[in-house]
Amino acid sequence: MSRQPAYGVQTLLDALVQSLAATLRTLDGVAAPVALLWTDADGQWLPLIPLLAKALPQLYVLGPYHSEERSGPVIWLRCVVERSLPEAVPVGVIPVLYLPRVSRQDLRAGGDCPRELQPLIELQYRGALWHQRNGRDWTVEAFLTSDSGCGLDIASNIRTLDAMLRALPLLATEPLAALRGRRLEADDFDRLAIGDPVRDLLGWMGDPVNFEVRCVPGHWQTFREVCKRDFGLDPDSGGPQAAGNALLNGGGTFAAHWEDVWRRFTDAPTLYSGIAQRLREAHPSDMFVDRARQPGENQHAEDELRRGLEAVCALAHAAACEKVLVLEAEHGERRSWVWARLGDSPLALAMAPMAQLADSARKAPSGATVQTLAEDYATHGWRCDRAAMDALSNPVSAADLALISRVVRVLYEPWLDRGARRFQALMAVTDSHTLAAGVVSEQDCCVLFIDGLRFDVGALLHERLEAQGLRSRLTHRIVPLPTVTATAKPMAAPVRATIAGVSNAEDFTPVFTSDGKPVTAQRLRDAMAQQGVEVLPAEELNFAGRGDLGGWSEIGRLDELGHAMGMRLVSQFEIEVAAIIERICGLLNAGWQKVRVVTDHGWLLLPAGLPKVELPAYLVASRWARCAAVLGESATSVPTYPWHWNPQVRIASPPGIGSFIAGAEYAHGGVSPQECVVPELVVERGQIVVNTRITVITWRGMRCKVTVAPASAGVRVDLRLNWKQAHSSIAVSAKEFTGNTEASLACADDRHEGAAATVVLLDENDHVLDYRPTMVGENS
Repeated sequence: MSRQPAYGVQTLLDALVQSLAATLRTLDGVAAPVALLWTDADGQWLPLIPLLAKALPQLYVLGPYHSEERSGPVIWLRCVVERSLPEAVPVGVIPVLYLPRVSRQDLRAGGDCPRELQPLIELQYRGALWHQRNGRDWTVEAFLTSDSGCGLDIASNIRTLDAMLRALPLLATEPLAALRGRRLEADDFDRLAIGDPVRDLLGWMGDPVNFEVRCVPGHWQTFREVCKRDFGLDPDSGGPQAAGNALLNGGGTFAAHWEDVWRRFTDAPTLYSGIAQRLREAHPSDMFVDRARQPGENQHAEDELRRGLEAVCALAHAAACEKVLVLEAEHGERRSWVWARLGDSPLALAMAPMAQLADSARKAPSGATVQTLAEDYATHGWRCDRAAMDALSNPVSAADLALISRVVRVLYEPWLDRGARRFQALMAVTDSHTLAAGVVSEQDCCVLFIDGLRFDVGALLHERLEAQGLRSRLTHRIVPLPTVTATAKPMAAPVRATIAGVSNAEDFTPVFTSDGKPVTAQRLRDAMAQQGVEVLPAEELNFAGRGDLGGWSEIGRLDELGHAMGMRLVSQFEIEVAAIIERICGLLNAGWQKVRVVTDHGWLLLPAGLPKVELPAYLVASRWARCAAVLGESATSVPTYPWHWNPQVRIASPPGIGSFIAGAEYAHGGVSPQECVVPELVVERGQIVVNTRITVITWRGMRCKVTVAPASAGVRVDLRLNWKQAHSSIAVSAKEFTGNTEASLACADDRHEGAAATVVLLDENDHVLDYRPTMVGENS
């Protein structure tokens, strides 16, 4: 099976930086770690640290005190973390502490921790640790070969591993694409050390002083001769800026060799920041020099694009859409220029979703009935919402974000409003009670409820699930009115109790007809449990039951975050989707055959707020941004609709995308495709499910023999203190059942004798197949 890198990286340094960053990601509402601890018991990564320090300015190293090299003893590292030194990282940046020749075991609390390391112990609890999924430190070999790292295929013999470590500094900047697709042997790594003229030239151009310092005796003269022969340049007489001029202008008669230099630079431009400066200071020889190589040309184009987008804000909708498409045609190619990867083309990058928004916004959702319009929205219309959200989520400066927000509003607001008014016109002549569809549950299926999963975010979830090899089927349904949780959640739950609405429901909460009590979230869960639905608490991964009504679980904070954050909600989509996927995978791994993802309502999100609509307070019993309960027979100046749970109660909802509350950027409760047409996904495992289970556990001393049935290739067994957490393993190593039904595990530490533990059965992707509690050494 071919391996692909987890992060789409170009070099080993890219992979390290992105893997460290991924370890530091936290869900919204969870405190960020104060530091990232990187333990390296054998000091394997030491040769790479000088290079990594250039790409990672928040990297600090345990060692002799050299503040300019960001190195110092333990107490100095603690001062860095607590930001009590001038050289500490800025607020909001999390320091990475590299601890060479320190293992995770060295940092254990208690008497085993060396005295000089004890100030670091508590950082394990306030910080994060960079380690493999099995809880062990990342060795160089593990990171290079892991699908979570670089995904290389490396021979495991001693000669190859020694050559790999010798070549580590050279391997760091080597494009990984050139190393994939074959098994790497010792000779492949040794060839890196023989010499690479292009790499040496780029290293000298970017940092000439340090390059000369690193040269061994005789290497500088060899380097000069190679430069004169292959590149037509004498480093002694021309200097780095002469090389910058040659790189910009193509190198004349040595053009083929300089093209190799340009290609290597563009493969990993962040590793050669000095090259970008050389090109900024270089002078084009004539008007025919490639514009893509000129940072000044790119900056001039960014300024022009900024002025063009400012002009869009003053145009009518149709003209604004056309102007944005013209700007995309003029600037879209710059996304392929190296300056975009260096962060110098933020507006060019933002143009991709803005152009998609401009193209989609030229046609509003259409249909002769509510159902056909909903179908059109679920097939095409949601892409306009997605493009608007993508445009607003691009990393740009505050000033550029304000500009992009104004452009998005010009393009997006008229499209939103037309679609909402068309949907409302159809709803006015339709029995909305017959449109709302409930959720069907079934045996071995767990319904996963997510509050406020709008269709475009549901489509993003669908794409991410498919990318992970899971089978995901995306459909849509129409939710009841008003589109608020109290009304719509009971329709999303597999509950068979009779529910109705009272005549004075100011918060649109229905009641159980059996006792007249409100259908709160807890009572809804209780009703499901009483009818045989297996209700799983948050984060719980109970193995699938066998009830006819399947299971129910809840996750996600999209609606909560929308109300709290407004437009900043767009920054949370990927985080929320990742958490949902983790939950889905956990449920499938726990034995559920399917997971049905459902929601209660969508929402509207518009920069600078939805347009204000006036509604006299004396006409309504309650007022939300997008809905209000009408008092008695009061006449209103806005459209009204019947409440789903009691059609005698009328709901006032603003026309179009209006809001009863001024300045509301995020709102729901009204009548629009975005609020009423929601996704429903059925997710199943994409590969054959392994049905191997643990049958017998026996102990002899500190060794545990585990028997499983049936035998299955790739299945492994581990011994953990917490079955959910790979880093809690207390086995010397996990053992694979190589065609057998028995495997033997050794406990790594005698101190665990008599401790409660869990034998965990894993498939080849580290998914839990089964687990059984045990006591270490209990049969001895």
